[in-house]
This record gives sequence, structure tokens and C-alpha cells, in this order.
Amino acid sequence: MWATMVATFFGAGRLRPAPGTWGSLAAALLWWLLAAYLPPAARLPVILVLILLTVAIGIPAATLEERGCGGHDPSHVVIDEVAGQLVTFIACPIVWQALLAGFILFRAFDIVKPPPVRSLEKLPGGTGIMVDDLGAGVYALVVLQLLLHFGVVR
Repeated sequence: MWATMVATFFGAGRLRPAPGTWGSLAAALLWWLLAAYLPPAARLPVILVLILLTVAIGIPAATLEERGCGGHDPSHVVIDEVAGQLVTFIACPIVWQALLAGFILFRAFDIVKPPPVRSLEKLPGGTGIMVDDLGAGVYALVVLQLLLHFGVVR
């Protein structure tokens, strides 16, 4: 029961179409609401703790859910999208333009899975489910920070 709730991020993974997009949107909205009430100096430590907790709880939850379903990386498991989306938002200003750009970038990198992200899916169980999205999040983080640095996104 707990594993399904965590793996689906409280049901976001059950939404259709595109459950991964719903999981990413839930993470983006959660971070936007939470960060808006945090002092700027607290945002980095808080998001890092959230990422660590999401990964630490998400790997066993995703493993159990995958075993229960009998299929590799079931589409309703979206805790990996939550973790990857949060990685994208590290050091991101809390303005809608940056959050939207980060959301779009993460979804694009999660779908395309550039090298070596695709190969990370082959890791067993919840580890493979989670780390490919963390890799996509790193790609999105780097591109978002470049866009912010060069003023393409403000």
C-alpha cells in the first residue's frame, strides 16, 4: 500500500494521458508552492533534502510496485519523474517562466533520454527506474542554468 502511494506520487501516476507528465507537473507545483514560502537561503538545502528523500523512498517503492505489476518500469510509477523534476529546479528562481522552462526541459530530456541516460534504465528494479530520470534531470538542470545565465529565460 505505501509503495503504491509513493510510486504513483499519491495517485498522480494514475492520471491519463501521459502519467509521467502529471507526475512532473505535481512535482513542479509542489516545489513552486513550497519554495514560495521559504526564505531564498533555505531553498537549496530544502530541495536537496527533498531529492534525497524522494530517491531514498522512491527506489524501494518503485521496486515493490514493479514486482507487483510484473512489468519493467510501469507507466503509473512516477516517483522517478518527481525526483528528476526536482533536480531540474536546483537553484532555479521561483518565477513562472523559469519553472515552465524547467518543466518542459525535463519532460523533453526524460522522453528523449540522451546518452548515457538511456543505458541507466537497464539497472535493476527501482534503481533503474529512478536513475534514468535523475540523469534527465541533470541534463535539464544544466540547460536551464545556461538559459538563465544568458538571459534567455528570466
